[in-house]
Amino acid sequence: MEQNYKNHSRIVIGYHGILLVLLVAGLIGSVINLFQSWNAPTLYSASLIVLLFVCTSIIYGYTRIFPLKAQDRAIRAEENFRHYLITGKTLPAELKMDQIIALRFACDEEFQDLMHKAIQEKLSGKDIKQAIKKWKADHYRV
Repeated sequence: MEQNYKNHSRIVIGYHGILLVLLVAGLIGSVINLFQSWNAPTLYSASLIVLLFVCTSIIYGYTRIFPLKAQDRAIRAEENFRHYLITGKTLPAELKMDQIIALRFACDEEFQDLMHKAIQEKLSGKDIKQAIKKWKADHYRV
């Protein structure tokens, strides 16, 4: 399938859908259980269940954030190398990370012009992606 702006984002149903819904439901249910156990002998175990869901929710967030940061670093290095191969220079320091991430979808022919336009007009990553005419697919980012 050809990748473009409309279909380039990837949602993993098990992670972004099912697991998120289960975590939210479990957290809400455990908080309700905690309040219902306020004056009961089960208060301690109810508070531990809430604590476990809070910890699991934090892990859920970091499980997404940490790999994305590592991927962003790899993308910066790849696009810096690509720019160096095209121009013999490193990427301009004015480029922000979201711009670099968006520019990776531009073909080599569009890359330079779009990069200069992104810097001059302070385009967002979304604006850059929408301006790409010939999309260079990236099927590896999750």
